[in-house]
Amino acid sequence: MPAHSRGVLYVFAATVAWSVSGIYARLLTTDAWTAIAWRSLFAALFLIVPMAMFGGTGTRREWKSIFGRTGMAMIACQTISQAAFIGAYYSTSVANVAVIYATAPLIAAILGWALLKEAIALRTMYAGLGCLIGVAIIVSSSMGGGRIIGDLLALLMTATFAVVIVIPRLDPELPAMPPIFISAALTFLLFVPFSSVGSLDALNWLVLAAFGATNFAVALVLFIIGARHLAPAEAALIGATEIVMTPVWVWLLFSEQPPTATLVGGAVIFASVVWYTALERRGAEG
Repeated sequence: MPAHSRGVLYVFAATVAWSVSGIYARLLTTDAWTAIAWRSLFAALFLIVPMAMFGGTGTRREWKSIFGRTGMAMIACQTISQAAFIGAYYSTSVANVAVIYATAPLIAAILGWALLKEAIALRTMYAGLGCLIGVAIIVSSSMGGGRIIGDLLALLMTATFAVVIVIPRLDPELPAMPPIFISAALTFLLFVPFSSVGSLDALNWLVLAAFGATNFAVALVLFIIGARHLAPAEAALIGATEIVMTPVWVWLLFSEQPPTATLVGGAVIFASVVWYTALERRGAEG
């Protein structure tokens, strides 16, 4: 199989692995605090595998560099993002979380313009406006449906993850994987005092372990291997299919029907993201 085809296959497999997060969230029967804590611990443990595979364990000097301003900002944003991610699933529909999260690359582009004075293309502004309209449609509908807290948590998750995307451009020497590992361990330490271990039966333990393994180890390894053979814009375009897959799995397995406003707003966001990444890919090839 050609290298490019293998790259597409690996990145798509990684996207599928990320897209099943909604299934795990709906299988859990414990409270949000417990889910956040123990999913984070399993994530940290399973992250050791890709760290070892791709040299992410780093040197002592690299680990010390993490505790500078950019490293601490990276850890803080990833910790907030991980906690808000699970909290959002417990407070709103999976579809709402998926489509709001899809705006992260465009928020990152706007942050790059604001913090790094990077030129922002007209297409980015148009796509960002489209995403803003889509999110506004979803959030406005949630105000009367009891999902507003979950949507705000999804926005918090997305905004902090967008900062995570930008930080490596502020500090290119910052190691990538150690901050993820530290943030996962820190999330566990922060939330475990509020967790209820007694509410965890065998099924919950299994789901939490699979949740941490799939989202962190499996998906990360597949994406890193596949992205080596693809242009960044092409990898992003494949990754955009997660917007559709995540709510579809939950709809098929749990009959969780996305609200009409989510379908409309999600369609606007999906079209904006696909249009933007397609133009980015064309520009890279040109």
